[in-house]
Amino acid sequence: MTAVAPVQILGILNITRDSFSDGGWYLAPDRALAHARQLVADGADIIDIGAESTHPDAEDVPAAEEIARLVPVIAALRADGVRVSVDTYKPAVMRAVLDLGVELINDVTALREPDAIAAVRDSSARIILMHSTASGARAERADADPGTIMERIIAFFEQRIAVLEAGGIRRERLVLDPGMGFFLGRDPALSLVVLRSLPQLAALGLPLCVSTSRKSFIGAVLGGATAPRPVEQRSAGTLATELWAALHGVQYVRTHEVGALRDALRMWKALQGPLEPGSPRDLPAPPRGR
Repeated sequence: MTAVAPVQILGILNITRDSFSDGGWYLAPDRALAHARQLVADGADIIDIGAESTHPDAEDVPAAEEIARLVPVIAALRADGVRVSVDTYKPAVMRAVLDLGVELINDVTALREPDAIAAVRDSSARIILMHSTASGARAERADADPGTIMERIIAFFEQRIAVLEAGGIRRERLVLDPGMGFFLGRDPALSLVVLRSLPQLAALGLPLCVSTSRKSFIGAVLGGATAPRPVEQRSAGTLATELWAALHGVQYVRTHEVGALRDALRMWKALQGPLEPGSPRDLPAPPRGR
């Protein structure tokens, strides 16, 4: 039986107007805080907060507005003792949130923005470097070859790791995210190939982060290319991919649906045994075959 590695769950909190699955829901600070606290209650280890969406049709949010959205929520969560990650590619935003005690910077551009390396160099925060076939911070509906996508991802990370180490960022601070959905391209097969190939990424010797939550490829697989499953009907598909990731050595899973993933991981661990304290011990014996 495949063992589940210890997984840190990053609960997604989008303080945006236009995120693809929950844009506008948590733009008000009180609603954002209430949702973050619910994610913690559901079992999130870290709250991953983003104040600018990165889907292909998202609006541009100036750094000053991004900071204004983030600061009150981060400050309140840190006062509660909650661990916080921030999803941003802007150096000015990185500097502002690191001053508040943020534990992770989650950058979809892998610190390719000018001055980004300098912005995080002297902090102790870990950095999630995401691979993307896009040239900037927005995902693109581009074409890519499933047959060569893993070669591209590994070459990308090898290059970025070398650049960051040369820039004074220790290797052990890095976490690698291969990207999913439109960050890889329009073909759903790209995401499936990457998920099947997670051991190749693990061979780079750094922790992995995966975020499949409600992504386009799940809708396409479940509903077909011409009638993809709507975002609100992708929960089961999301959970299947997240459990797959956990079973294949991923240490960080970023998700909208924290409670479902936490329950699935606990159930898998219980099936592996031994039973945890307080678990029912009078389990029925398995049926005998005829």
